[in-house]
Amino acid sequence: MLVRSNVIPWAPAALVAISLLTTSCASDDDSASAPKAAASASAPHGYVEGAQEKAEQQSRLLLNDPATGETRVLDLITGKTHEVSRTTGTTELTTDGRFGYFHTAGGTRVLDGGAWMVDHGDHVHYYSAAMRDVGRLPAGPGTRIRSDAAVTAVTDEDGRARIYRRAELEKGKVGSARTLPGTHTGAVVPYAEHLLGVTDDGKVVVYDREGERAASPDARCEEARGDAVTRRGAVLGCADGALLVREADGAFTAEKIPYGGDVSEAERATAFRYRPGSDTLTAPAGERAVWVLDVSERTWTRVKTGSVVAANTAGEGSALIVLETDGALHGYDIATGKQVSKTKPVLTGAPETGTEGNAVPVIEVDRSRAYLNDPKGKRVYEIDYNDNLRIARTFDLDIEPALMVETGR
Repeated sequence: MLVRSNVIPWAPAALVAISLLTTSCASDDDSASAPKAAASASAPHGYVEGAQEKAEQQSRLLLNDPATGETRVLDLITGKTHEVSRTTGTTELTTDGRFGYFHTAGGTRVLDGGAWMVDHGDHVHYYSAAMRDVGRLPAGPGTRIRSDAAVTAVTDEDGRARIYRRAELEKGKVGSARTLPGTHTGAVVPYAEHLLGVTDDGKVVVYDREGERAASPDARCEEARGDAVTRRGAVLGCADGALLVREADGAFTAEKIPYGGDVSEAERATAFRYRPGSDTLTAPAGERAVWVLDVSERTWTRVKTGSVVAANTAGEGSALIVLETDGALHGYDIATGKQVSKTKPVLTGAPETGTEGNAVPVIEVDRSRAYLNDPKGKRVYEIDYNDNLRIARTFDLDIEPALMVETGR
């Protein structure tokens, strides 16, 4: 693989200071987000067997060509690619920050990308380990997979949810599952040591991790589609806007964030993309606009654009990044809606339409860079979104990366 750069080779800007890594942490019992620690009292806090703690984010891209099954892992620190076992017929590739989920008609393959982070709020731990196949989940196309540090919730297209222990996946095996009662609309979402769901009649329900009903807020979410977990709470996409579910001292509350006007079904936000850790969410708003949901301010902004292929933002004052059908990246000021930057066309050929084997390109965003896959061009672009969408690096590949997710965040 050839890496082309028009700048001095990039070193990630969003590094955690060594002093933070050496600062003592709260005990494991105080942090629900901490991985299972070694039993030895002498092991440092955050210790993960078989993994190395790093001073910087270990970002990697998982890439798949559904037509050939060729799969690669691109290490964004070294710029090197690693070949892993093939997965053909992948209809969707998703991630929870560590594991890649390759959705196929025969089940969902789980790949441990070997990079992840543990966020304690005031500091972060970064880890690196060997990549490995974990196995297959008995779940096909339409399955929605959501995780936290303790459990992975798998909701099939019929709305039945099964809960897997995260520790088993981390050991390299799928393990057994518990099944939640009833069926659900949208994904079941792990949040605040519980599981959030929406029943078929639109009622919000809360389960504990054993699958038992817990106290739930008196709230509804009609036609639930789309979800996100932010520092402000869990967000559920509903027919009339979003529902923000929050937990404090074991009690759950819900607050509606309405669109503020009539929105047609075609213009609803039904799938959110955002930078992990951000409170600013994006979603297509029809064919020529993008919704931006500021969870902190409880506001929706509809930004008019050209024909939208993909969109994302780093939030916190950053521009909205939109890949449009002209093959170029466009940057928009979210507050004013004005276009503030634009690249030359970067895609090879017309953007794909999302048919099997020809997935729509995506924009992945982390704390300092964004990434865009160009399947026909067999490349991935690294974009400096703080410098007018400058192409910082170009990674040439030996496969068509039709599907892409970023791990290690």
